[in-house]
Amino acid sequence: MNKKEDRKSRIALTLLFAGLTFGILLLFLALVAVIVVVFVKTDLVSVVSSVDVNKALIIFLFVLFCLVTGAGISFLLSRILTGPINKTINTINRLAEGDYKARLEIGKPLSNHPTIIEITDSFNQMAARLDKTEILRTDFVNNFSHEFKTPIVSIMGFAKLLKRGNLSSEEQREYIDVIEEESGRLSNMAVGILQLSKIENQSVLSQKHMYNLSEQIRNCVLLLEKKWTEKGLEPELVFDEYEIEADEDLLKQVWLNLIDNAVKFSEPDCAFRISIEKKENEIHVHVANTGPDIPAQSLPYIFDKFYQADESHSGKGNGIGLAVVKRIVNLHGGEVSVQSGGGKTAFTVTIPQ
Repeated sequence: MNKKEDRKSRIALTLLFAGLTFGILLLFLALVAVIVVVFVKTDLVSVVSSVDVNKALIIFLFVLFCLVTGAGISFLLSRILTGPINKTINTINRLAEGDYKARLEIGKPLSNHPTIIEITDSFNQMAARLDKTEILRTDFVNNFSHEFKTPIVSIMGFAKLLKRGNLSSEEQREYIDVIEEESGRLSNMAVGILQLSKIENQSVLSQKHMYNLSEQIRNCVLLLEKKWTEKGLEPELVFDEYEIEADEDLLKQVWLNLIDNAVKFSEPDCAFRISIEKKENEIHVHVANTGPDIPAQSLPYIFDKFYQADESHSGKGNGIGLAVVKRIVNLHGGEVSVQSGGGKTAFTVTIPQ
């Protein structure tokens, strides 16, 4: 629908409101007349015949004035009612066209009504969230493009050196190690994007079954053994044996992401702690590490897609892992939260049984 048709439809809506208001006014006047006739028992015919021409003309003009005034008031009331609707539609259209700075503001006298306040607040929060997501998406694309390009350039450069030959065995091994490491980085980035895309399109867990959660977490710690041993870290596993009904493959991604984060941001030669406890019908898994605090301003966004607390992107990561964690936990009907302060950061995953 083009702007001309939009304008016509809104004028039609205004006239519809005006017609309804005017119709209600006429109905009210007719009802008053009926009440007068029925209860006062006035003979309208005799009243009309007894009125002279001048008085009849005055009455006619007065009635006409009332009708015109009523129509004007009806139109003004309809403008007051449809004004916020038009403003809301215009703001929604701006948002739909990609203007994420658009904010809804309803003028007086309706702006102080609780319902209008709720509508404007909800809309503006949604717009702010979309604006933040768009900024994060743009930052992610720029950062991801850079991170994707860097290992490719490294692989190409060292592959060319290997192709030239005249290298010692030690140099060949060194270059091959670099190619292997950079290939792993590319693979991890691709896997992260694919995982996020897959679970975002998933709404039902079809692979749920009972299994040993404690054993799964121990296996995840072993899978990341190389990383935590290189930093001199010591895992503290504080839990008994717990069974859980869930999608085993999806929850494995949760534990790998959280443990990998704990290792990545732990201070060298420290310990990271994993504990499990059962409260009523819920399983709580805590993954904690000692290291730099997450800034307070970053905590509300830490689980958003593409978000990185380190805005310089100097650290490893691409803002996907925690978004994957949150989505998987939500699919299980659970919650994930984070607390950070005093040199300690702890993630808590809560899954209902």
